[in-house]
Amino acid sequence: MHEEAQREITLARQPWWKALGPGLITGAADDDPSGIATYSQGGAQFGFNIAWTVVLTYPLMVGIQVASARIGRVTGKGLTEVFAQLYPRGIVGALIALLVIANVVNLGADISAMAESAALVTGGGSLWYAIAFAGISLGLQVWLPYARYVRILKWLTLSLLAYVGVACVAHVDWPRALASTVWPHVQWTSDYVTTVVAILGTTISPYLFFWQAAQEVEEIHRVREDKPLRQAPEQARSRLRRIRLDTAVGMGFSNLIAFFMIVATAATLHAQGITSIDSTAQAAKALEPIAGHAATGLFAAGVIGTGLLALPVLAGSSAYAIASMVGVRKGLDHPPSQAKAFYGILATAMLLGLGIGACGLNPIRALYWSAVINAVISVPIMVAVMLTSSNPRVMGSSVLTLKWKVLGWIATLSMGCASLAMLTAQLH
Repeated sequence: MHEEAQREITLARQPWWKALGPGLITGAADDDPSGIATYSQGGAQFGFNIAWTVVLTYPLMVGIQVASARIGRVTGKGLTEVFAQLYPRGIVGALIALLVIANVVNLGADISAMAESAALVTGGGSLWYAIAFAGISLGLQVWLPYARYVRILKWLTLSLLAYVGVACVAHVDWPRALASTVWPHVQWTSDYVTTVVAILGTTISPYLFFWQAAQEVEEIHRVREDKPLRQAPEQARSRLRRIRLDTAVGMGFSNLIAFFMIVATAATLHAQGITSIDSTAQAAKALEPIAGHAATGLFAAGVIGTGLLALPVLAGSSAYAIASMVGVRKGLDHPPSQAKAFYGILATAMLLGLGIGACGLNPIRALYWSAVINAVISVPIMVAVMLTSSNPRVMGSSVLTLKWKVLGWIATLSMGCASLAMLTAQLH
C-alpha cells in the first residue's frame, strides 16, 4: 500500500506531457484521409461558415472518448466484452456489425486516397500503390510493435501543420473567419446539412471509441503496477486524471488541425470560386500559398502519413471487437503465433478495405461519404457506451460523473439529430 501511495505521488508530479498516450494517438488517427477530404470539401464549399462545427465537436468528442476510455481502464476489458455482459448477444452482434461496416468502408476510402496521392506525385497506376500500402500497413502491424510503429508515423503527420502555415500566409480575413465560427450563417440545404453530418462523423467516429478503450486495456498489460480500477480503486484518482488530460490534449490537437484545414481551404479554394473538390489534385491546391509547386507532394505526404496511422486503428478496432465477440486471444502486443485468429481477422478487414479501394471509386467522394456513414452508424454505439459507463454493475464507484454524462449524452443526441436532419433533407 505504501508503494502504491509513493507511485501516486510520483505520477502526480510528473510533467503533463508524460501522461499522453492512447488519447493522443486516437486524436492523431482522427485526422485521417477521410478527415482531410471532409474538412477540405467543407471549407471549399461553404467557406468559413462551416468552421463552427469543429469548435462544437471538441467538448462532445472529449466527452464520449473519456467515457469509452474509462470503461477500458475500470474493467480491464474492451467495449465488446463489457457490452456482452449487459446486453443480449444479438444486440452486441448488431453493434459490432455496424462498426465493421463503417471501418471497412473507411479503410477502402483511405487506401484509395493514399494510392491516388502517391500516383499524383510519382505517376503510375494507383492500383499497385493501393496494394503496396495495404501490404506495408499489414506487415508493420504484424511484425512491428505498434508503439514503435506509431512513433515513426507521427513524424509524417506533422505535414498537416502545413495547413496552419497556409492560414498564416494566405491573407485570411481573420475577423470574418472568427465571426463566422462563433456566429455562422447556417444554410438549411441538403448539401450543408450533409457536410455538417460528415464533419461530425469524421471527428466522432465509432472506431475511435473501441480503439481508445482497447488501448487503455493494453496500458494495463504494459505497466506492471497497473490493474483494472475495479480491482485497484486506490489507483483511480491518478489514472482517471491522466485519461482526462490525455483525451483533452489528443482531441484538442485533432480539432485544431481540422479548424486550420477549413480556414485554409476557405481562404484559398473557396475564395477562388472552387467550391467542389473532385480530386486529390484540387485538394492539394489549398497548400500552394505556402508550398508552391511542392503543394502536391506535401498534400500527398499528409494523406499517406495519416493514412498509415489510421489503417491499423481502423483494422485493429474491428479485430479487437470481433475477437472479443468470439472469445479468442487478441492484442497487438501478442506475436502472430499466439493470436492467429486476431491477426487473421485484422488481415481480412484490410483485404476487404483493399477490395473497396481498388474498385475505382473517386477517392475524395468516397472519403466524404465514409464520414457520413460513420456519423449515422455511431449513434447506437454511443448510446451503448453512455449506458455502460453509467452502470454501477460495470463501473463500480468509477461511474461517470454528472459533467461527463452531460457531455456524452449531448454528443449522442447531437449526432442523432444531425443524422435525422440529413435523412430528412435528402428525402425532400
